[in-house]
Amino acid sequence: MKRISKTEIKEMRSQSKKNRIMFAFTLPTVILYTIFFLVTMLIGVYYSFTDWNGISKDYTFVGLKNYVKVLTDERFREALWFNIGYTIALVVLLIVIPLTIALALNRIRRLSTLFRSIYFIPAVISMVTVGLIWNELFYRAVPVIGEMLNIEALSTSPLGNPKLAAIAIMVVNIWQGCAIPTVLFIAGLQSVPKDLLEAATIDGAGNWARFWNVIIPYLIPVLNMVIITQAKAGLTVFDYIKVMTNGGPAQSTEAVGLLIYRHAINEGKFSTSVAESMILFVIVGVVSAFSLRLTSNKQVGE
Repeated sequence: MKRISKTEIKEMRSQSKKNRIMFAFTLPTVILYTIFFLVTMLIGVYYSFTDWNGISKDYTFVGLKNYVKVLTDERFREALWFNIGYTIALVVLLIVIPLTIALALNRIRRLSTLFRSIYFIPAVISMVTVGLIWNELFYRAVPVIGEMLNIEALSTSPLGNPKLAAIAIMVVNIWQGCAIPTVLFIAGLQSVPKDLLEAATIDGAGNWARFWNVIIPYLIPVLNMVIITQAKAGLTVFDYIKVMTNGGPAQSTEAVGLLIYRHAINEGKFSTSVAESMILFVIVGVVSAFSLRLTSNKQVGE
């Protein structure tokens, strides 16, 4: 049996001490996470099986009644389809646009720091503030521009048009949400070995071949993060809609998050809103797992 040297014992003790210190630092976070997320979620799951209105002390256990009611509610299904369509468009656009910007900025050397500072400004503003600012622009500036260009569709605010309201909200969402994915893509592009790109060029690979076979595999972790975060953002979108359209016009922008809010706050259907939240939580989890599974098939070296 191999004897352990004093140096190895000392290193093991040192590592054990470091692990204890790291555990001590992370323990408060774990405790707070458990209290404010896991415990509250379990309480919410419990109340979703009752008829509690959020105020009264009295409530009755109703089993799966709330879930059946939600899943058979046409209004909820319409809101969910809105979220799905919104999410698909948001994820695609917040991959294509930030990646295009990142590829451009990765080639620009002069003034690159200035450009990176400018496009990151929207990300530090609250969504409510951004929504209010764009609300004014859509109601005041867009009709003026529409009249100047003689475009009938823009003669009134797009937020008042059932066909354009969702597009207008998405424009605002992309304008603010573009910064962080762009930063992530720039970091991912800088991790691609230059000698690998040069070797691909020498082998006769074109721009598209280098992009798809060399660059994309190194961006898989970034793509995972962007897809998951933006899918979550699209499925749970609330702030922009609440501030800019409040679900209108004619419920054309009523998302699940807004429906949950109305059921809980305006209508006192707390248990119904919790059931809707649990369904949305499961959908977000499934989408996240699916995106991880989908993108894990193309990793570096595979």
